[in-house]
Amino acid sequence: MALDGAWITIRPGETHALVGRNGAGKSTLVNVITGLLGPDEGTLTFDGKPAPRLTDRDAWRQRVACVYQKSTIIPTLTVGENLFLNRCDHGRGRLIDWRGTRRRAEDLLSAWSVEVAPGTLAGDLSVEQRQFVEIARALSFGARFIILDEPTAQLDGTAINRLFDRIRDLQAQGVTFLFISHHLQEIYEICDMVTVFRDARHIVTSPVAELSRTELVAAMTGETAVVLGGERVSSLDADATAALSVQDLSGSAYADITFQVGAGEIVGLAGAAGSGRTEVAETVVGLRAADSGKVEIAGSRPRPGSVPAALAAGAGFVPQDRHHQGYVPAMSIADNSTLSVPARLGRGGFISNRRRNLLAETSIEKLEIKTPGPELPVSALSGGNQQKVVMARALADEPRLLVLINPTAGVDVRSKEFLLGKVEETAETGTGVLIASDELDDLRLCDRVLVMFQGRVTTETRRGWHDHDLVAAMEGMTLNAENHD
Repeated sequence: MALDGAWITIRPGETHALVGRNGAGKSTLVNVITGLLGPDEGTLTFDGKPAPRLTDRDAWRQRVACVYQKSTIIPTLTVGENLFLNRCDHGRGRLIDWRGTRRRAEDLLSAWSVEVAPGTLAGDLSVEQRQFVEIARALSFGARFIILDEPTAQLDGTAINRLFDRIRDLQAQGVTFLFISHHLQEIYEICDMVTVFRDARHIVTSPVAELSRTELVAAMTGETAVVLGGERVSSLDADATAALSVQDLSGSAYADITFQVGAGEIVGLAGAAGSGRTEVAETVVGLRAADSGKVEIAGSRPRPGSVPAALAAGAGFVPQDRHHQGYVPAMSIADNSTLSVPARLGRGGFISNRRRNLLAETSIEKLEIKTPGPELPVSALSGGNQQKVVMARALADEPRLLVLINPTAGVDVRSKEFLLGKVEETAETGTGVLIASDELDDLRLCDRVLVMFQGRVTTETRRGWHDHDLVAAMEGMTLNAENHD
């Protein structure tokens, strides 16, 4: 069952965290709280009053709103049109009063300190701006209880700080938040209370200040927490051909980038959004072409700007956004996990379903993908299992180089541990690994971390760095010299 006697109490004006592994029941609870599902048993109240009937959508909007990880803003409409969709002012003859609608939008955005022009096309907004617009839209209905579902998954450190400042400001104005995140450090930065769900049940509710990180992870997993990034013996084979060689690479988002990834070595590219780390990684795998410089994968130079050429040279790739770049939602696990290896599935362009399923079943077993079978559409999986399918595709052809961009974004703690463990196993086979991320847990297992700032590599540090030093370098400050030893 999706929920089993689960409960949560959220007090007015607080920011309350809801955490748990994928499948713990968080999404189902959100669907119940927002009126998309009715509970089989139990009660739901707002300010001590019973929840509205499921069919009374206006009453629900006046009580609660959810800002989802996948934006519900319509990109082809303006900000003002999104704010008052189906609620625009009307003039004579029932024609929309666009001037009045813009004026209402300006008043609303100003009231909640959202610095976006009403006439801006929503598709031109940043992720951060879209979130603020969605929050303003929810508040315009009268709701003072906002659910934030993985709000920081696509934000850099500076944008996260701005979001947290806005949350605190809104709290001071009487807005209550339910904050759902897999990034446990954020819980301690912004939340007052935390509730843990596991296996569809309530496990614990506690003031954040009274629950240690170890206790929090143990409550989520049901076992003693595993510390990510423990001591690791490097698998670097200095005598083998380098898995990746980048020389004097320059493009629109980066300049003069030179580094190597040895066979069996794990190298991190750290940096905030806009640092150029993602663009460098995408250039390596052919998603974009550099203006100058060269990329060699396992000793060969693939054609710039060609993903098939990079794959043929020996690269495997986990992209930044699994929803739009990583998999085809309606296709099966079997099809998605073998997309990069059509030559292994049959001859002359024909695919053998038997071969495909055998390969997929091997991947399902190795990556512990929770599914009744390989024919299940990837869209039916949890976020952690979807990411495992993307990883399966990246590993399907036994790559010489594995490139990962934000590989654990939006996945639960246990899936994160598993995926990073699989990265280490892959490196132990002699595969070089490049991880482009601003997630410290992703970077802990790296033999070396290259920090990028404003398009250039500014710092290189080996294992054993301190969090505050690496974060300082990502924000443009200098790491302590002790980390260069």
